[in-house]
Amino acid sequence: MRAGGPLLAALCGCASIPEGRAAVDSLRIVGAQAVAQDDVLNKIATEASPKFLGLLRGVAYDYSIYDPAVLQRDLARVERYYRGQGFFEAHARVGRVHYVGPNHVRIEIVVDEGPPMNNRQVRVDGLDKLPDAVASAVRLAATVALPVKARFDENAYAKASETVARALTDRGYAYAKVASDARVDLASHSVDYSFTVTPGIAAVFGKTTFTGLDPDGAGPAPQEIEEAPLRRAMHIRLGTPYSTAELAVATQALLDLEVFSGVRIVPGLSDPPAPVVPLDVQVEPTKLRSIRLGGGIEFDSIKAGVHAIGSWEDHNLLGGLRDFSVELKPGLVLYPTSATAAGLVLPTHFFPEEHLRVQLRQPSFLEAHTTGFVRPELNVYPLILPPPSAKDAKGNALAIDQLRALIESEPVVGYIEPKVAIGVDRRFGKALFVTLAYNVQGEIPIPYKDSLDAQLPTALLSFPQLTAAFDFRDDPIHPHQGLAANLDVQVAAGPTDAWARDVRIQPDVEGYIPIARGVTFAMVVSLGMLFPFNYGAYVESLGPSAIAPSNTDIQTVYFRGFFSGGPSSNRGYPLRGVAPYGNVPFLNPQTARLQIQQNCNPRDPSRYDPTKCASPIGGFTLWEASAELRFAISGPLGAAVFCDSGDVSQTVFPKSGAFRFNYPHLSCGAGARYDTPVGPIRIDVGYRIQPLQILGYPDETTAQAADPTYRPPSPIFGLPIAIAFGIGEAF
Repeated sequence: MRAGGPLLAALCGCASIPEGRAAVDSLRIVGAQAVAQDDVLNKIATEASPKFLGLLRGVAYDYSIYDPAVLQRDLARVERYYRGQGFFEAHARVGRVHYVGPNHVRIEIVVDEGPPMNNRQVRVDGLDKLPDAVASAVRLAATVALPVKARFDENAYAKASETVARALTDRGYAYAKVASDARVDLASHSVDYSFTVTPGIAAVFGKTTFTGLDPDGAGPAPQEIEEAPLRRAMHIRLGTPYSTAELAVATQALLDLEVFSGVRIVPGLSDPPAPVVPLDVQVEPTKLRSIRLGGGIEFDSIKAGVHAIGSWEDHNLLGGLRDFSVELKPGLVLYPTSATAAGLVLPTHFFPEEHLRVQLRQPSFLEAHTTGFVRPELNVYPLILPPPSAKDAKGNALAIDQLRALIESEPVVGYIEPKVAIGVDRRFGKALFVTLAYNVQGEIPIPYKDSLDAQLPTALLSFPQLTAAFDFRDDPIHPHQGLAANLDVQVAAGPTDAWARDVRIQPDVEGYIPIARGVTFAMVVSLGMLFPFNYGAYVESLGPSAIAPSNTDIQTVYFRGFFSGGPSSNRGYPLRGVAPYGNVPFLNPQTARLQIQQNCNPRDPSRYDPTKCASPIGGFTLWEASAELRFAISGPLGAAVFCDSGDVSQTVFPKSGAFRFNYPHLSCGAGARYDTPVGPIRIDVGYRIQPLQILGYPDETTAQAADPTYRPPSPIFGLPIAIAFGIGEAF
């Protein structure tokens, strides 16, 4: 039995506790108020035993073993950490080591924080011979780095010297040095700071050389990277005042060319100081050409399909570091595969689709840090809408064969979508990225199944677009803390009334808060407002008094309006699942026998039931809000729990009811993640909380009866859920 115990534990992935020792079940800091408990726990060696999937200790992870000597040293670590946070009189002691079993303990460390030390005065010496503007900038840098009345922070104090020196090196004083001193007054619980500045001589930029373009030293660079476009992108001119800020901008500009995995600009500071500072640009080139192949699957209550992905990219087309890429995504839509309350509907048709995008980017276009681009696309795809109700006109459930026949009676419209975008983009500092483009787009209807409505026109769109992205996150792929904001503004117009005319605005804000090591609270809020000028009357009138539908009106709103739902939106709904629903004549056959049985004949209002026949059209006003708690489990594995909400209305802002906060469409759920270099592969399952779809109605059925523009998605195997696949986080 004794020999078999360790073997069994090894086979099941279970850890064991050494004989005579105890595992730490929990560890708490008692008395931590001004300092977060998790921050203190991260600074000590003793830790609680981790739980597999947040539930089981000793499975997949080793136990954390209690060691009294280590815990005693941890008390000194806690006091040292508190001093670094401004609590010079803090004391830590073990409150209790409580045995909860023969070999399991719970530990509490009791902390008396004491009063904090606050910043009182900041003095900068050595500025007498500097220009007034430079001296003022240095003083401002010191006071911003160490604000008066703020609590002493050791890290802030350490960085303050760098900040003060940076105020000088940004303004030409390449050899500036800064000495700092902090005096603590325990009686008044205050700290006074002094900085002594030695500016040195003013300097200018000298000659720039590149290291790493020819790593073998065998003549012409094997990577074919020329120096001329690199110098244009850096935009550092010989003889201009030295500036570390300019060096940071130049470094980012070289990285944005996407031909280097690393860039480091080393100034040639001499001893004794010289007024001309040469620069050594050390680079690590990457492959200039690449091919990528892949594929994927898609499945939800609306659409199922498979696709392949192939792309080719050349970062130095015809020299000059022009970036040229081609991406092709062919696929097959398995129609009408869907998971409904009646069961799984198997495919009877295989509709081809493709998405082709070509892009050419020219760095240093018009000016050094601006990139020009041309991006033509050609897409061909079927327009797959939610399946019809799984009940007949009397409310009786349809058998799977009847439901398939009903779906088969509907035509499938597709589109050929040529589009092109021409524009420029530019980075401002590290946090702001702006794109200005002009877009021209056509939507040409084609029949995928059955005939095409003769009155269905081609949709024409032409609009300038301004997008701005502010990014203050710590990591763009795996954010743990920080803030990001995006703004998208479009103004559509055209030479005739056949072209849509509108203004479309959509801002959003994301926030990330670290809760603990490997745990992040993430949230996003998004708004959308569309102001149409020559379309939209039918959509605005949706409801019992709707006017006659217009193909042009409906089609334009579909391509310009807002939708919610899907892997990157409300995950309790399929893609485009949250939107106003209405009659779409060109998607409904006029004489299909089963449609008439379903009261879906759009030519006969007395025999048209919008609760069964309506399709998502799109709306003019959108709001969305999501919150998510993300957990790192082990290695590349992670998990998340989330709640998503939002609505899309057919009312144009600022009319009453444009933002319908009484339509929360709340869905909550959980998901799993597997991390990859391009972001996590994830699967999420969202459950629609029934009383919180439309407030005042207990479930989706009664909400649908009250509002003919609302239609819940078809259940998946009888449950009000949606399954979302994606690469990258939802936001």
